[in-house]
Amino acid sequence: MNNFISINGAPPGPVLAYFLNVSPGWMDVLKMTFVEGRDFRPGDTSPGVAIVNEAFAKQFFTGESPIGKWFDRGRSRYQVVGLVRDAPYRSLREPILPVSYVPFHPAGSSGDLQLVRQGAFIVRTSSAGPLALASTLRREVSRARSDFRVNNVGTQEELVRAQSVRERLLAMLALFFALVALLLAGIGLYGVLDYGVLQRRREIGIRMAIGAQAGDIARRVTADIFSWVLVGALAGLVLGMTSVRSIEALLYGVKATDLAMLGLPAITIVAAALLAALPAVIHAVRIDPVGILRSD
Repeated sequence: MNNFISINGAPPGPVLAYFLNVSPGWMDVLKMTFVEGRDFRPGDTSPGVAIVNEAFAKQFFTGESPIGKWFDRGRSRYQVVGLVRDAPYRSLREPILPVSYVPFHPAGSSGDLQLVRQGAFIVRTSSAGPLALASTLRREVSRARSDFRVNNVGTQEELVRAQSVRERLLAMLALFFALVALLLAGIGLYGVLDYGVLQRRREIGIRMAIGAQAGDIARRVTADIFSWVLVGALAGLVLGMTSVRSIEALLYGVKATDLAMLGLPAITIVAAALLAALPAVIHAVRIDPVGILRSD
């Protein structure tokens, strides 16, 4: 749910605040990190107290510590008792919203949940297969409250994967086309190098005849090609940095400044170039200078 709120008795502002009813211990189960303040206690009610995220504090309290401060939602007043790190509210794709977590218990209910029609149990387990506890959860909930029924059971991983189908599909397609492009580039590089060695057999034979070492021959054979590879890699890096917003929008969690995202493709390209160059280098260093000179 969401609503406009007022701070220090001022009229409600134009920015919506988002709310989520949670119980004591919910933050710990989901590993929500407290910046300051405390978690809810069993006696806390709504309205009464609230825990807010960093986006909420930045939006409505100008980035100052919100602990101990008050805000109003209609006729309901809340005192902030905790500040937690930002986390997605409804979707992994949407920007971080200003969120206030409030207790499940309504004020004056004495802890009774008669007004709650539906909710979600979040259970953290040490089991490798958490869904194995589904039958136990259904049985125990019905035993504790005969009017409560468990309708759906799923894992947090399933929820995340359901929200990231598009991103995972794009990542798989990008990987497929990247592998095809890398294979074609490797084949082309191999063909150019091998043809270059064939055209320069006489030169290579003469150099070997006057004492050139295998390392010098390999360097001369591959120098131009690897300079082209370097120029292409730099051009790709510049293009990627200029299109960073489009890339980040398509691939969730990918940052242009991530060293792993920059280093891994670079290492892969260099490895592919070395692999493609290896047959041509072996061909070059195995040239028989005597046979080449005699044939000429």
